[in-house]
Amino acid sequence: VQLQASGGGLVQAGGSLRLSCAASGRTLSSYTMGWFRRAPGKEREFVAAMGWRTGATSYADSVKGRYTISRNYTKNTVYLQMNSLRPEDTAVYYCAASAFTRIEMGETFYNYWGQGTLVTVSS
Repeated sequence: VQLQASGGGLVQAGGSLRLSCAASGRTLSSYTMGWFRRAPGKEREFVAAMGWRTGATSYADSVKGRYTISRNYTKNTVYLQMNSLRPEDTAVYYCAASAFTRIEMGETFYNYWGQGTLVTVSS
């Protein structure tokens, strides 16, 4: 599976961005798709995940109610809609695919990673 993340950029606090992660090389029907982020000087952390087949979702507490993960079957793409952005959301965001059908938050469960896209939220 090859993953291509896009959609990052500079936005003011309170604004919105939508990240995309296009997958190729394999259908995602048995995968879990996740988003992670790494803020400057911090470890990479889980943000959100979705079971491709089930549509089940999970979110980190820090983004719950502000971020929404979704998928488009036809485009083989997963999205991360980010609203009410805060300066502390500034990070490089990575999409990832896990062969585990159960949603896992640990990055070791994810087999494939995209290249990352930078989101900068100004105050």
